[in-house]
Amino acid sequence: MDRIYRARQSGESFYAVERGGALFRAGDDIFNGVSLGEPISGGLSSVRIAAPVRPSKIVCVGLNYRSHAAEVKKPLPAEPLLFIKPSTSVLDPGAPIKLPPGVGRVDYEAELAVVIGRRAHRVPAARAWDYILGLTCLNDVTARDLQNRESQYTRCKGFDTFAPIGPCIATGLNGEPRMVEGWLNGERRQGSSTADLIFPIEHLVEFITFVMTLEPGDVISTGTPSGIGSIKAGDVVTVKVEGVGELANPVESEI
Repeated sequence: MDRIYRARQSGESFYAVERGGALFRAGDDIFNGVSLGEPISGGLSSVRIAAPVRPSKIVCVGLNYRSHAAEVKKPLPAEPLLFIKPSTSVLDPGAPIKLPPGVGRVDYEAELAVVIGRRAHRVPAARAWDYILGLTCLNDVTARDLQNRESQYTRCKGFDTFAPIGPCIATGLNGEPRMVEGWLNGERRQGSSTADLIFPIEHLVEFITFVMTLEPGDVISTGTPSGIGSIKAGDVVTVKVEGVGELANPVESEI
């Protein structure tokens, strides 16, 4: 398994691959095969990590964990409930989530996300993994009070900084159950296996690509387990996905 990072060092941005405990420079086009270049002295500690992709769109799935549907007292959906977060909501690992003034409660939502590796249109579930580059972590930050007032999710989910992604794309994985956790200030608040997903990854790829074409680097965020909660300035939110890594972001008030 490789982990693909978007790294910054000395004013330069480039892809890097972690393999066998070492970090290597990679080619500029990770969607047409990952090639290893020279090793990076100092490894991850010597570079700054950015969001691994800048997707044209992030397609999110609401109420996709049985435990979360029970938590918010809603029936299990008959089909995936889709909404889109804009590309401008993407945030780097370690960068601050900004709380917009006057929006009320804002929540964390820890999620496993899928990174698309090649153009995908009307992909059958049986071939879904042929179109997936790998998995990553995503925090579907949500202005909850706004969500509760509206029937659409564009505004409450679409603020700048409301989609931290990273720290890497873990390749060579599959749809086997894996843990998804959300931590607030070092305390675990969310923890569930993707075995609790109502609609698994393969079904989501088929369902979404029937509606819209997914481009390389686009992201599907698969839903959040129970345990969602509010955040405030000074907090640190961490998303952990088994086999992928940890995505941590501080929280600040927007000035």
